Amino acid sequence: MTREGIERRLAAILSADVVGFSRLMGEDETGTLARLKVHRAELIDPEIARHNGRMVKLMGDGALVEFASVVDAVGCARAIQRGMVERNVGVAEGQRIEFWVGVNVGDIIVDGDDIYGDGVNVAARIEALAETGGICISRTARDQVRDKLDIILGDMGEVEVKNIARPVRIFRVPVNDIEEGAGDAAVTSALPDKPTIAVLPFDNMSGDAEQEFFADGLTEDILTALSRFRGLFVISRNLAFVYKGKATNLQEVARDLGAQYVVEGSVRKAGNRVRVTVQLIDAEQDRHIWAERYDRDLEDIFAVQDEVTTAIVATLPGRVDAATQERAERKRPENMAAHKFVMAGKTLHHRSTKVDNKRSSACWIGPSSSTPNAPTPIPGGLVPWPSRGFMAGAPTATKPGTRPSNTCGSRSPWMTTTAMSIGYSPR
Repeated sequence: MTREGIERRLAAILSADVVGFSRLMGEDETGTLARLKVHRAELIDPEIARHNGRMVKLMGDGALVEFASVVDAVGCARAIQRGMVERNVGVAEGQRIEFWVGVNVGDIIVDGDDIYGDGVNVAARIEALAETGGICISRTARDQVRDKLDIILGDMGEVEVKNIARPVRIFRVPVNDIEEGAGDAAVTSALPDKPTIAVLPFDNMSGDAEQEFFADGLTEDILTALSRFRGLFVISRNLAFVYKGKATNLQEVARDLGAQYVVEGSVRKAGNRVRVTVQLIDAEQDRHIWAERYDRDLEDIFAVQDEVTTAIVATLPGRVDAATQERAERKRPENMAAHKFVMAGKTLHHRSTKVDNKRSSACWIGPSSSTPNAPTPIPGGLVPWPSRGFMAGAPTATKPGTRPSNTCGSRSPWMTTTAMSIGYSPR
């Protein structure tokens, strides 16, 4: 209790609203209220009690709940949202009752059974930013749960919210089991089996607001062009642009986005000249793979944008591919015995004699039966393709007269060593 007689305390606040409540009431007032009461009795109230929460008040289409623990608040929110997904199975889309939920940790003013203050206001504001059936939490809430719950949070960046003096950083909480996981393993399992790249918004360093459009347009053009490469997985524009205009730690951003590589750059204008710089960064190793600078006359802004985009996109995929192969080479072989066979075969092959070529082929046939990541072995008695196959990914024949097939599609540590070695030329 303060000197003025006002009780204050720190609490976790959950704010929830029914999505499209006015429409639902307009279409079926009696039925909507009846369904909402059933959901409260069978799901919402029991989950609040199970997570040690206190229902502060109901507001027709919404609710305000107080928790002593933010872990309990987030756990309750997830349980309710998961339960609603199950309860809406088989219900027509226009008749489903779904919630937006926001959770915040903050100082509150207690007045009898009611609560007030910024802690409550922030919870209500961020709830409005949640997706249908989703949950948003503030940074203060995130800091309390990040090491206590087995979930991966999506960073939505800082957002200006009504009647709150400072921007609020917001995080998206996963609801469905498919979004859950344990730490980095979950991120890895969710990623596709190809290099993942994020293109962050280019910085406008010229102080000219007109160049903001040029920088954003350049970023979007690069995103669009890279997405056409089937060998790359490109993070969407909506996720990447959350970081626009913010000082960021690239490794943290890459981890949040699940990206192995990050492209960043800047635009500067001086008179009728524009300079674009671009960098490709290996986020896991925190090192630059490639960087370039483009100076152009700004006679036709769209022509310059197209030209620079074309130049950048012509280079990036190759650089990413080379970096990915380099990563693979740095990995320790899973089977050291098989690795010795491969290296011995490579040594024999480089002697370039008929006998040694046959011996090297025997070495390469040996390891793969016990090594899951090794390329398909060369069938005995067959002559591999000639020395032009020294390039990685060279094909090997399967039967005389048949079309050769590429057996080196894996990005394992075996790929570069073995694939470059199979193309010997017998003498």
